Amino acid sequence: MTLSPTAPASRAAVGSATPPPVDRQRLEHLHHTVSGWFTAESRDLPWRDPDRTPWGVLVSEVMLQQTPVVRVLPVWHEWMERWPEPALLAAEPPGEAVRAWGRLGYPRRALRLHAAATVIAAEHGGRVPDTEEGLLALPGVGSYTAAAVAAFAFGRRATVVDTNIRRVHARLVGGEALPAPALTAAEQRRAAELLPEDAALSVAWNASTMELGALVCTARSPRCAECPVAADCAWRAAGEPPPSYTPKGQAWHGTDRQVRGAVMAVLRAAEHPVALELFTGPAPEPELVSETAPEPVPGPGAGLVSGPGGAVSRARSPHAMALARLHALRTGPEQLERAIAGLVADGLAVDDGGRLALP
Repeated sequence: MTLSPTAPASRAAVGSATPPPVDRQRLEHLHHTVSGWFTAESRDLPWRDPDRTPWGVLVSEVMLQQTPVVRVLPVWHEWMERWPEPALLAAEPPGEAVRAWGRLGYPRRALRLHAAATVIAAEHGGRVPDTEEGLLALPGVGSYTAAAVAAFAFGRRATVVDTNIRRVHARLVGGEALPAPALTAAEQRRAAELLPEDAALSVAWNASTMELGALVCTARSPRCAECPVAADCAWRAAGEPPPSYTPKGQAWHGTDRQVRGAVMAVLRAAEHPVALELFTGPAPEPELVSETAPEPVPGPGAGLVSGPGGAVSRARSPHAMALARLHALRTGPEQLERAIAGLVADGLAVDDGGRLALP
């Protein structure tokens, strides 16, 4: 069975394990229409600039995993200013990568980037490999990241399949409200079949379907009126059937992930290793400067407040504030110990004789 440019998908096709093929004429129409929309409507992002570097693309792809663009942008800029080349990151301790990762979440990604930078510097002359095979050989680089970097950094024809692309494919061609909870072999085959043969057009198709899913064909509230291919959408033609399952967001409050994140915030803010008892004891008081201020006390913007006799009380340091936030969680000792042990086991922290620090 094939789908003509105007024929809706049948109910049977929508629920089939292997999506029906799309005829060549309709496929070319989709390629050029969506790519044209991308040229006109895509966001201006630094890792899409003509002067982007493969390293900048690799960093962006790792940061963007499970993290929205708005949170990634400032951290990406900081990384690229500090480490514009992989060798510069490789020359630093891995803990510096974790510290600079900030609050992006899933900080093991920072360790993977550091490990990849180390291999790139040592085995590839400081240059990011330009093939999927070479990228897959880097530590921490999986099939999605390898395909994305090959396509977006080097213009290779590669099948890129992220959550946004899967959703666009599911609705536009499969007639389904949402893709399966996890990537299936059938979805991977469909993505490969939809990929243009021309390398340049394949890169544009990957980027444009990803952007369409992020901005228009969203999971919860798709803006079909703004979609350039709404008239070709199999899901709309089928009457917009509801999803076969209810997506569940990941829990956060009260979880080990939340506690791990709070502990990591303390370590990132600390200039020296932190005694383990500080994690379980009472939150520290604000730091005090006992000297009498020889000059007028600076205003509140400077973080200083006048005290009795001219003494100056400094606002809580970032380290003290991070500890206070950790203690505010009122985490039980078992969960706290489990979180710390997990961080040490994952290489995100080191326990040096009862003092915890970044690696």
